[in-house]
Amino acid sequence: MNPTAAILVIGDEILSGRTRDSNLHFLAQELARVGIDLQEARVVPDRHPVIVQAVRDLSGACDHVFTSGGIGPTHDDITADAVAEAMGVPLGVRDDARAILQAHYERMGVEMNEARLRMARIPEGAILIDNPVSSAPGFSVRNVHVMAGVPRIFEAMVAGLLPRLTGGTPLLSQSYRILRGEGEIAGPLADLAASYPDLSMGSYPFQQNGAFGANIVIRGSDSTRLHEAMTRLAAIFPE
Repeated sequence: MNPTAAILVIGDEILSGRTRDSNLHFLAQELARVGIDLQEARVVPDRHPVIVQAVRDLSGACDHVFTSGGIGPTHDDITADAVAEAMGVPLGVRDDARAILQAHYERMGVEMNEARLRMARIPEGAILIDNPVSSAPGFSVRNVHVMAGVPRIFEAMVAGLLPRLTGGTPLLSQSYRILRGEGEIAGPLADLAASYPDLSMGSYPFQQNGAFGANIVIRGSDSTRLHEAMTRLAAIFPE
């Protein structure tokens, strides 16, 4: 069995529609590549008790929880506080995180003020996650991995974090385009899916130039089974 994961996206700006989230899309692809099965995605507001409960729920249900957002220098960046409470550990400014930030701001010729120092607050026992973009580190505390919400920084943090995690068998996928409506293909497709319970089959309809069709996507970890199912699909619905 592959390790399991969830992503917790944190931020009022996501729920209000002011910001479009891309981190879920990126993380899902990266986890599939290394054989970690993403099983749940949750979006919560910048509310301390809500974040605490979500972290507790997801960390108990999955092998890994990845959070996105809420670790900046402003008053509404409360993810570190909430994760520390959820995991039952103290939160404080850590010397190594402070040194990373201090060096970064000295290079920029910017003062290390109290607001920026907030980003050096790390839960006790956590492992830092490198941030090669803006230096402020993320952290892993047990099975919860806390990262920035800015997509460019989130992606860089994920790239540094994933080699530390034990994956499983990568998820493979193939797609097949059928120029028929879903109502026509549903029965045979259901029969095919029942013959391959170890594979996931999804139908994604489209309309093009007045014609209805569907892209059938089959996913699984066994390349032989995947190829066999795709061959049978093509025989059922020849182009």
